[in-house]
Amino acid sequence: MNNGMFDTSVQELKYTILKEVANLAYDDKLEEGLLHIAKKIIPGPQPTMRCCIYKERAIVGERLKLALGGDPENENVVEVLDIACDECPVDGIRVTEACRGCIAHRCQNVCPRDAIRIENLKAYIDIKKCVECGKCMDACPYNAISQSVRPCENACKVGAISMDSDKKAVIDNEKCIACGACVYQCPFGAISAKSYMLHAIRLLKESQNNEKYKVYAVVAPSISSQFGHVKVEQVVSGIKQLGFFSVVEAALGADMAADKEADELYEKGFLTTSCCPAFVKYVKNNYPDLAVHISHNVSPMEQISIYLKKVDPTAKIVFIGPCIAKKMEFKLPEVEGIVDCVITFEELLALLDSREIDLSTMPEAPLDNASYYGRIFARSGGVATAVGQALKEHGKEDFAYDPISCNGIEECRIALLKASKGVLPNNFIEGMACIDGCIGGAACLTHGPKDKNQVDRYGSEAKEKTISQSVGILQKFRD
Repeated sequence: MNNGMFDTSVQELKYTILKEVANLAYDDKLEEGLLHIAKKIIPGPQPTMRCCIYKERAIVGERLKLALGGDPENENVVEVLDIACDECPVDGIRVTEACRGCIAHRCQNVCPRDAIRIENLKAYIDIKKCVECGKCMDACPYNAISQSVRPCENACKVGAISMDSDKKAVIDNEKCIACGACVYQCPFGAISAKSYMLHAIRLLKESQNNEKYKVYAVVAPSISSQFGHVKVEQVVSGIKQLGFFSVVEAALGADMAADKEADELYEKGFLTTSCCPAFVKYVKNNYPDLAVHISHNVSPMEQISIYLKKVDPTAKIVFIGPCIAKKMEFKLPEVEGIVDCVITFEELLALLDSREIDLSTMPEAPLDNASYYGRIFARSGGVATAVGQALKEHGKEDFAYDPISCNGIEECRIALLKASKGVLPNNFIEGMACIDGCIGGAACLTHGPKDKNQVDRYGSEAKEKTISQSVGILQKFRD
């Protein structure tokens, strides 16, 4: 099914459903058209992904529910599609065909639960006794013992995913940080995120061409790594063509955040960032004693949205980015009324294509400017660089700035563990839940290795060369 636009057919199926829903919503035909989407996408008669077309259509039906906003009873933005979660192996540790039937029986000798028996010169594991300690794997000289770990469990670095009695994936909402790593890694698309795309369409349509109120698109700086075949300025034109009054860089909010965090760090002496909502929740969940050190400044998304609503109190804000956790952030009580909707780059592409907007033919429209430092928030190390720059611009070079940039939750865990024990030498933790930072977000269009130089090149195109210049222009405009 994959036509080359996406990394996987799972992504393409999700995109196709979103596009169909967007088409119906724009044309006010959602109610009568929903029942026909599954058959349109899965025409049959032969199945292409599952055992039969009926199961394929049933899974499409469950995905449609997510496209419509998901289960209202589930507070998490990440949900499991039970009907799609049934194909992964769940044997745990097992003996493979590579077993040579050696007479040393090292695997059996090291097993603490007597779970390994030898029959017909081959080793066998009693899964009822096995506790998956892995000692037999280490002992086998032929590497004949392997462990099957479900991709979703392996992807979840916070231990929020387990299996129920029916071997279906279950998400512990208390542990989940909505990073979305499991969403992309599940090869059957059985874990996905709710979509608020319909709300974005509703905001646009009810604005009456921005006459009743104005709808602003706040775009994450990681946009520079998304639409490789066209220029960012053409994407801006495409977004405006959807009906947005203006397209504003979240990087402007990043400049504001760096400017404030520099002062806060100077005052407190130790700080962790607050721009990544998944990292913030991870700290609160796992290192509550360190939560007091999370920057009290709001994220760049919130910073720029607060600014826009001060300039235009009737404004409606739709954030567009690569982040599933932002869907969690905008639903927080303290963010209510600041950001009105969050959609992802995947959903943006579905909206553009539903309106047959060809980005390659779009004229170039300038994106509201931010500094180089605000734009590089998109990649790992960018926040730390920006805060260091802000300290210099504030004349606080006497501060012994010693940042550490944590690239992914596992690196965050190590730094936070050291900080909790008082042995971390650094005084500023930049925490990014996704590998490579926001450019590696779970809702990116592609998930291959990201080139941070691409972000830096985009940053170098900024007219404002300092954070102070960027923030100063915003202040003058507001005044």
